[in-house]
Amino acid sequence: MLRQFLMVAGLFALGGALPAQALEGKVVDAATGAAIAGATVAVAAAPETPSTTDEAGAYHLNSTGEIFARAPGYRALRADPVALAQSSGVIRLRPFAPKALYLSAYGVGYKKLRDAAMALVHDGSVNALVIDIKSDRGMIDYPSAIKLATDSGARRLTTISDLAALTRTLHESGVYLIARIVVFKDEPLASAHPEFAVKRDNGELFRDREHLAWSDPFRQEVRDYNIAVAVEAAKAGFDEIQFDYLRFPDSPQRLKFAKQANEASRVEAISGFLSEARKRLAPYNVYLSADFFGYVCWNLDDTGIGQTLKGIAASVDYMSPMLYPSGFKFGIPGYSNPVTHPYQIVFQSLDRARARLGISSKRFRPWLQAFKDYAFDRRPFDSDEVASQIKAAKDFGSDGWMLWNAHNNYDGIGLAAADAPDRQQLAALSPDDLLSACR
Repeated sequence: MLRQFLMVAGLFALGGALPAQALEGKVVDAATGAAIAGATVAVAAAPETPSTTDEAGAYHLNSTGEIFARAPGYRALRADPVALAQSSGVIRLRPFAPKALYLSAYGVGYKKLRDAAMALVHDGSVNALVIDIKSDRGMIDYPSAIKLATDSGARRLTTISDLAALTRTLHESGVYLIARIVVFKDEPLASAHPEFAVKRDNGELFRDREHLAWSDPFRQEVRDYNIAVAVEAAKAGFDEIQFDYLRFPDSPQRLKFAKQANEASRVEAISGFLSEARKRLAPYNVYLSADFFGYVCWNLDDTGIGQTLKGIAASVDYMSPMLYPSGFKFGIPGYSNPVTHPYQIVFQSLDRARARLGISSKRFRPWLQAFKDYAFDRRPFDSDEVASQIKAAKDFGSDGWMLWNAHNNYDGIGLAAADAPDRQQLAALSPDDLLSACR
């Protein structure tokens, strides 16, 4: 196998044509050397036909060239045939657990809030940011080339003047970057194009409790628009694309869509969107994640909005339930007052979802509450409550966590510094161990 890799590497280095031959190897943990099952490996020129590693970490590709590799719980990498030849086809992925803060379209553009978040990065408390690319109000906050973004009025606000420059700057500080895209809740698109909008029985636009209109998840134009935003974020260098409001509106009103909405059609619309997005994002070697209601971990139906565990898990790398105790208005079995039991809400919801799906805990990264309770006793969620939720996520074994505060105010939540042993362990690895081809 080494001879095969050396031959391919030599042709690659000389600019020659690569032979049409198979490429084999294995994917391992850079820190422990253990095989990684379920990793995705693909030739960059043909990302639509990846290989998934088996229990021994083995992969098999039918062509050669630059390689993409990624697996939940690890940083994605790219490797060329020269580096693969030097490692006998062994790809070493670096363990990584994002500890993330949310920054809104305004937060990322407002120096005081952005600097406060970066201070937590620099002191080791967090290592990732979730940044609005398409916001709750449908605004696209960077100079998008998508015609529909301009035509719909979604480009009225610019808080990121250069998306690629932002990712370069934040990557230089070691930040893992997640692009948050609000999908079907879309006031600008629905108002500018009523033909794409959810409507009431009388034909008027449906508006939610915030008086915002929604786009129709059945409309292909709507799906293509949101995937195009995701592609722009991937091209700009984001490490992960995260879809939020990936659902039908929850409303007691009778609503009209482009086709009949029932549980089967709703679930197909949401899972189908994610499948389309996965295919369109394949050339960029980015992770894909989806946010969903916390009760989806428990409910056996689609919660009336098209969200099911199996439908979401089929096409994403990371499942991101919103496990805010304040959002569990009916509690969970054994805990009727969720705000007094934040640990149990987070741990048991994750544990229930894992048991139902039969997948690794590393496939989960939950949203946690870092804002004042609004549903029960109005208690603040400060250091104790946040620490309890983080401990629950760690005890469960999720691949990190994300903190939500709509105002991007994370003062007083007492985030602990990142674990020093983890940093020391990775720092001790040689360049060869980390596969110097990573970039």
